[in-house]
Amino acid sequence: MNIKKLSINELAKLISPSSDAYVELKERGVLRTKNVVGELGEHYAVDFYNNSPKLPNLSFAPPGVQNIDALSRNGEIYSIKTVSSRRGTTGSFWDPESIIRNEQKFHYLLIVIIDNSYSLDMILELTWDDFFEYKKFNKRMNNFNISLTNKLINSVKLIYENNT
Repeated sequence: MNIKKLSINELAKLISPSSDAYVELKERGVLRTKNVVGELGEHYAVDFYNNSPKLPNLSFAPPGVQNIDALSRNGEIYSIKTVSSRRGTTGSFWDPESIIRNEQKFHYLLIVIIDNSYSLDMILELTWDDFFEYKKFNKRMNNFNISLTNKLINSVKLIYENNT
């Protein structure tokens, strides 16, 4: 197949929910919605934790639970945000009033960074205190997010880094 000769519509079908790869990832339980980047990140994080003896085993939280993506056997709550670059901003944290009041929404925030080929590049683990220190308010969206900076990357727990 000469991909250069395909129309935009034909290219879109290759990455659409009807594509063979998407259907296979859905059948394997990796994708549950159309948020491919976010769900790949969640899968990579949970899989990495569950296959690392020194890390707690995680299970996915029930669908629809806000700010909670995974739970440890000890009841620790994990929020997982995925980005596609070591520079940029994580997804949003809503309910800014409760965050301003420092009402803890999770125990750990995992920031999963994937590369241009959707492979795992890095996993960072932030405590609630780390999150509270690095959060930024987005006035336009009325929510909080985390900007990935060298300072953040160098000051929080590095769980995984692809060095290839």
